[in-house]
Amino acid sequence: MFFEFGIKDFVDILLVGLLLYYVYRLMRESRSLNVFVGINIFIVVWLFVSQILEMKLLGTILDKLVSVGVIALIVLFQQDIRKFLYNLGAHNRLRAVARFFIPSHQKERDKEQTKRDIMPVVMACMSMSKGKVGALIVIERGIPLGDIVTTGEVVNADINQRLIENIFFKNSPLHDGAMIISQHRILAAGCILPVSHNLDIPKELGLRHRAALGMSQESDAIIIIVSEETGGISIAQGGQFRLRLSAEELESVLTEELG
Repeated sequence: MFFEFGIKDFVDILLVGLLLYYVYRLMRESRSLNVFVGINIFIVVWLFVSQILEMKLLGTILDKLVSVGVIALIVLFQQDIRKFLYNLGAHNRLRAVARFFIPSHQKERDKEQTKRDIMPVVMACMSMSKGKVGALIVIERGIPLGDIVTTGEVVNADINQRLIENIFFKNSPLHDGAMIISQHRILAAGCILPVSHNLDIPKELGLRHRAALGMSQESDAIIIIVSEETGGISIAQGGQFRLRLSAEELESVLTEELG
């Protein structure tokens, strides 16, 4: 049997390994790692009992549990499955391939538009940082954020520095929520974001940072945080923080990620 092992078998094992690794990362980010480990242990026991020991009664019971368990897992992990499919469709490499077919003049226009979008955000963050005005700005990318938009108030306005500062002004009714920027527009403000329960978040970071991290774990969005306590500017992306950014660093990151 060893000599019948071919390249197709190697590719098969490699793809299964990559799939398990991706699911492992997804479960770890969503705090479901113990469930993932438990499922794998159950599958190993099920295969051992039914295929190797050939215990008919116990094997039949486990077969029934597996058939029902698949439906239960879909219901239990519907958000994680949705995120997996979104990430698959919005993968950066797929977008890079798609950009290859975009005409050069269209690419230049897109870059100019992106730069026009970035500068008001950077200038507003600088101003709010100096005045220690807290802010939470979510820039949508591949994964739609319609469910988040519905939790706030629709603005649907051009990206404007003064508007951003006014929304996050301390006496503004929308200053406590998050602003959503989508399709070159300020789409909504006062939105509620999912809060991360990651225990590794430094204690000095407040609720805005936890909400930003939670949003970054459930989408591919870029979330900008301005701390009300320190005035520090940070970015949350892909479940990770970039803390204490200067205005130049913020502009550089946004240009690189959105360009």
